[in-house]
Amino acid sequence: MKAFILRHFDLKISIYANRFASSFVSLHTASVPSSYPQNQSNFFTTFDPYEFLDESRNYTLEEIKIIHTHFLKTNSLHSNIQFANFLLRSYCKVSGFDYAHKLFDKIPQPDVTSWNLFITSQNRSSKYADSWRTFCRLHSFGLYPNESTYGHALSACVALNFVNGGKIVYSLALKHGFSLDGYIRSGMIDLFLKTCGLNDALRLFNDESCGNVVCWNAVISGAVRHNEDYVGLNLFQQMCRGFPSPNRFTFPSVFGACGKLRELELGRMVHGLAVKYGDQEDLVVGTAIVDFYAKCGQVNEALKKFSRMRIRNVVSWTAIITGFVQQDEFQAALQLFKEMIILNQEINNYTVTSVLSACANPLLFRESLQIHCWVYKTGFYSDPTVKNSLINVYSKIGAVALSEQVFEEMQDLINPSVYATMVTAFCQNGTIEKAFSLFKKMLVEGLTPDISCIPSLLSVTNRLELGQQIHCYTLKTGVLFNHLVGCSLFTMYSKCGCLNESYEIFKQIQDKDNVSWVSMISGFTEHGYAYQAVELFREMLLAKNVILDETTLAAFLATCSSLRFWKTGKEIHGIFIRQQDEMSVYSGSSLVNMYSRCGDLKSAKSLFNMMPFKDHISCSSLVSGYAQNGYIKEALHLFLDFRSSGLEVDSFTVSSILGAVGDLSHSDTGEGIGIGIQLHAYILKLGFESNVSVGSSLVMMYSKYGNLDDCLKVFNTIKTPDLISWTAMINSYAQHGKGLEALRVFELMKKSGTKPDAVTFVGVLTACSHSGLVKEGYTYLKSMVNDYGIEPGQRHYACMVDVLGRSGRLKEAERFIRNMAIEADALVWGTLLAACKVHGDAEIGKIAAEKFIELEPSSDGGYVAFSNICADMGQWEQVLKIRNEMKGTGIKKEPGWSYV
Repeated sequence: MKAFILRHFDLKISIYANRFASSFVSLHTASVPSSYPQNQSNFFTTFDPYEFLDESRNYTLEEIKIIHTHFLKTNSLHSNIQFANFLLRSYCKVSGFDYAHKLFDKIPQPDVTSWNLFITSQNRSSKYADSWRTFCRLHSFGLYPNESTYGHALSACVALNFVNGGKIVYSLALKHGFSLDGYIRSGMIDLFLKTCGLNDALRLFNDESCGNVVCWNAVISGAVRHNEDYVGLNLFQQMCRGFPSPNRFTFPSVFGACGKLRELELGRMVHGLAVKYGDQEDLVVGTAIVDFYAKCGQVNEALKKFSRMRIRNVVSWTAIITGFVQQDEFQAALQLFKEMIILNQEINNYTVTSVLSACANPLLFRESLQIHCWVYKTGFYSDPTVKNSLINVYSKIGAVALSEQVFEEMQDLINPSVYATMVTAFCQNGTIEKAFSLFKKMLVEGLTPDISCIPSLLSVTNRLELGQQIHCYTLKTGVLFNHLVGCSLFTMYSKCGCLNESYEIFKQIQDKDNVSWVSMISGFTEHGYAYQAVELFREMLLAKNVILDETTLAAFLATCSSLRFWKTGKEIHGIFIRQQDEMSVYSGSSLVNMYSRCGDLKSAKSLFNMMPFKDHISCSSLVSGYAQNGYIKEALHLFLDFRSSGLEVDSFTVSSILGAVGDLSHSDTGEGIGIGIQLHAYILKLGFESNVSVGSSLVMMYSKYGNLDDCLKVFNTIKTPDLISWTAMINSYAQHGKGLEALRVFELMKKSGTKPDAVTFVGVLTACSHSGLVKEGYTYLKSMVNDYGIEPGQRHYACMVDVLGRSGRLKEAERFIRNMAIEADALVWGTLLAACKVHGDAEIGKIAAEKFIELEPSSDGGYVAFSNICADMGQWEQVLKIRNEMKGTGIKKEPGWSYV
């Protein structure tokens, strides 16, 4: 063919021209019909340019350039605008935007189609500002745009977030009668959704009735993207009642809304419509259906739909895998991922992160390592999101060292989100120092910490100084008003006992949600400010956007329990019944606890029997309620009933029943210790002996029976003793006169890093008083103030008075009382009065008795004690006077009693 062309052209033609001619002839002969004359010598004289205007044929860029060249040679390009538009359209199809732009500049008189094609090419090459300028040129030339022109111009405005420009374009379209065009209206709706908000888009949509499915799809998908899912579903229902009918572009948004809202029944109906319209076979719609069922927890339905899909893509696979992960069916998720690899399916980073989240279980540590190796082999290890997932997975399974290794291997360490993940990993595994060190490193390197790591740091901060530093940082950076940060901050202050600071930050949060209210109410309740918690709950009822859900009401029930507000708790119970949903089933434990602590055991037992699902909290609450109200044997029988009925017995229930058994020591020592030993054997069988709460309860039970050796044995089996365990052991020794042993345990406690509280120091001072350790008593009293910042209370001062009184230092004890930082109560004066009786000091005893009687005028203890002192001293006239005073005030001496 090349030889044939060379015989008909000047021999000086270039080699490039030879190649061009050869290609062109091949192109032309391929496009002509079989009846076309095959006389190659007459090819150019018989060339018909209209034969190339076939839109159904897909030309390559080289072929379009050849056609373009011949159009120029034959002058066809300048004689007919159709040829120019054909070339513009063809260049756009093959993304030859630079050629299209140059061609447009050479067209002498472009028509509206030419301008539209030029604007399209600029939009497709992301030159949106140039596209807007081209539209302005078109309008300035006096040409009349059509609906396509306005649609392309609006697309440019959407990309540029150019609201005013979009409004101008829409006004012109409205003026020229194109406002009802679906392309134009949907473009304007998209612009409003992206820049102004959903309300403006809905206002535009509702201006005139619209039968164009594109507009309906735009506004429905926009509502779902703006998390106004119910608005989107309402629009879909309107669409189904009228015109137009939904299509395959409508259903994905609707299924997405149903999935987020977990509207299973509504989603099933939408599925039925998709089947009716024949759109469920579409790949995107089918994937949306799988994702919907997965989000609603119906993984079997999701798997059924997934298995029936003829074509699946990576989104479909990821949706079904994520569904199994969300339902904690990790093995099934891993098996699906294995099938993806075997079938050589496309896998993206979303699939990998979903599978990695399935491995966040200590039992799947081996699988985590295998996927880590696969990630490294396939190149996904370079993706920051995948590395973040690896860090998170290793953190959750307790392998924080591996998390740290992945973090150190990351090349792009300047990503704040990666730092945040690592900080959170350190926090979750208790390595607080490393977490703060890494946070400081971010600040030193000039990085802005990801806001998500600040709540993690605040959640593990138990030092007020560190929490205050983070507070200053949030003020400096302006993230204090972030809802999650603000909630974490006031919770930190509450945890550190700074309720005033906590409440001040709580008040600064603008849009308080249920979590904020519950956290603040719980903070007040836990720190003894239950009345303030009640007032806060009343304030919450008047607030907007607050839903009385299970968590909110359970928090307030805890407040009612601490205050013994039986009537108020019953009102809350009424709210549960009025809501008539499943909430009362799940909140039954809180109600049982409230009734039990308020002493209404009949209501507690009745409600417990009505609960379809009984948990360990409700069982423990009922047992504790009977025990605390003196029904010890009933509590034991209830515990046995739980065991025989097959209810799960956990450490909380066992601890409650141990406390009840300990109380039997006052009534029947033989029976009590026997039951206690049986319970101890049962605990060993369950494997609870190392549990800290069970161990502490056993220590206290054996202490009440005086078995200190058993106390020590049980204490040594506790895996990690906490403050309560240490305090129980100290009190056990202190109450039985083993003061030196109690103090040795206290020193061991300090060495272990456990910080003592006010109750611990009561035990320590009691040990000093029972062993006559006056000097040590003063030392520990000063230590609790200077070393731990604990202000002494009446019980601490009473212990110190007892230390002095037992040692016969009564005058020193009186001076100590008068120099106390707080006003002494009846307990302190009564302690001194008892010491005066032992040592026969009538003078100081009279002072102590007068003070005691003044503070407790209705008690017979002060009169009797002072009377006995006078009797021992032979002062019978004084004894008679005291007894006459008792008769005058109507006070009677309580008769003595004994178990024996």
